[in-house]
Amino acid sequence: MIDKAEPAAATLVPAPDADKFAAAIFAGDRRALARAITLIESSRPDHRDAADRLLERLLPRTGKAVRLGISGAPGVGKSTLIEAFGLFLIERGRRPAVLAIDPSSPLTGGSILGDKTRMEELARNPQAYIRPSPSSGTLGGVARRTREAGLICEAAGYDVIIVETVGVGQSEIAVADMVDLFILILPPAGGDELQGIKKGIVELAEIIVINKADGEFKPAAGRAAAEYGAAVQMLRPVHPDWIAPVIQVSALERSGLDALWEATSRFLSSFGAERLATRRARQAVAWMWREIDAGLRAALAEDGCAAARLPALEAKVSQGIVSPVAAARDVLLTFLGQRPSEP
Repeated sequence: MIDKAEPAAATLVPAPDADKFAAAIFAGDRRALARAITLIESSRPDHRDAADRLLERLLPRTGKAVRLGISGAPGVGKSTLIEAFGLFLIERGRRPAVLAIDPSSPLTGGSILGDKTRMEELARNPQAYIRPSPSSGTLGGVARRTREAGLICEAAGYDVIIVETVGVGQSEIAVADMVDLFILILPPAGGDELQGIKKGIVELAEIIVINKADGEFKPAAGRAAAEYGAAVQMLRPVHPDWIAPVIQVSALERSGLDALWEATSRFLSSFGAERLATRRARQAVAWMWREIDAGLRAALAEDGCAAARLPALEAKVSQGIVSPVAAARDVLLTFLGQRPSEP
């Protein structure tokens, strides 16, 4: 089932009802799940307080799902592949939740593609859950609250969480730091086109998938798989005991999905429960610091004294009169009330 974000409202979740709200999510209430994600995406202070209380109650039921991040350039067939993969997982008794991050409208900030699902068959399946969210200008190809949305889905009983990013680029690697396994989807092309893919994101991939390995593209997909297979042998591996396999998949014909799931299971098995727990702990701490960074930026913007100094400092930095480091220190000291008074 696909879920559309509800507008944040003051009555969205009264804080005292957090226990009942959590119980509804544990019971599989899809409306409660949708409202919970809407709540955590809200920036209103009262909603953030309610979201924090709710997450505290949900956390004990999280941590058992497989967390997958999937990225790839626009047009590579991410959504089609995710739908085919989701249906494949359902046939094997799994319950996938897809967090599809869409580009944001520059006018409204809303999701451009969220109202037009590209995964209709998967959306109709009661064992699946799809939630489109706008990136809202957040770098990394993911929405700021994607991590929390994934935890809520885990608490609701979904055991494979798939995060689909906006696209592929230098900033899209953020998804790799919130999942157990990062999958990069590439088109059936090689040679000069291979050079157009960012090396950094290929180095981060734990599984590389060549999609559209069917029809007239099948020979090209085979060549691309061979070229990438040779390329990853020369790259420094993300993990010393794992070289990213290159798998040919056809989302259209739904072939190669078993090989993709087998590689996923093999990676998680070789990685081991202890290392996975360490990785998730590191990701949680990094998440905390990113929230601190975002919170400080918001607090700076709302602080009257610091905000008043920003325009003049920005002008001086752009003119080369003041260094960016000195300007940043000035703003921070002003915010902390430690800047000496000007003569």
